[in-house]
Amino acid sequence: MKTVLITGANKSIGFEAARQLLQQGYYVYLGSRDMQKGQQAVSQLQSEGLTQVEAIEIDVDDLASIKAARKILGGKTKVLDVLINNAGILGTMDQQTALETDISVFKQVLATNFFGVIEVTQAFIDLLRQSPQPRIVNVTSGLGSLTMHNDPSWRSYNVKPSAYVASKAALNAYTIVLAYNLRDTAFKVNAVDPGYTATEFNNFSGPGTVPDAAARLVKAATLGPDGPTGQFFSDHNSPATGISPW
Repeated sequence: MKTVLITGANKSIGFEAARQLLQQGYYVYLGSRDMQKGQQAVSQLQSEGLTQVEAIEIDVDDLASIKAARKILGGKTKVLDVLINNAGILGTMDQQTALETDISVFKQVLATNFFGVIEVTQAFIDLLRQSPQPRIVNVTSGLGSLTMHNDPSWRSYNVKPSAYVASKAALNAYTIVLAYNLRDTAFKVNAVDPGYTATEFNNFSGPGTVPDAAARLVKAATLGPDGPTGQFFSDHNSPATGISPW
């Protein structure tokens, strides 16, 4: 049975991705910063007959928490087949202009969306290396595309929350380098934009659905040996191909 760790999976898109992977026969380690909320999410899935799941307490902003989660997971399995770096934050709900957004907001958003991903990936890479077909999915945003941000015809051209954009652009860069570093292995490493989805993250303003968004993550998590690596998948940016320019 293949195993997957999903950070920030106690609700929303991460939770739905856990559900869909359980339905496909994966054993899911449901990462949650709050263990009580993680247990509640597990209970919900188990009530649906999806029993191969357990909560793992992990705060991606806290290296000690990440290391503790790695130790706990290592005591449960010697192989991790999939890591989905899903936990993320938007930061302040204002316009986040480049000149007026306080530096503390940049630091907070980058700590979660960028540095947290690096620390989690580095902590669990040894377990991933034990898988015959390891997969890493970094959950990004269409707003992380620098190319699209420079295109005035882009439908989201005027949406530029500076701290969030910077964090996702940095995450995309890390994904490119990580995929390159693992290019001669069986790893598939991709950045996936779940789309502008109606969730608590954006005050339920997005037009997309949570099941559709989660399915995009699941697709990248379950790629076959001939699947792509080092790609940026975003229907938000390129609905015709699903592949976004960086």
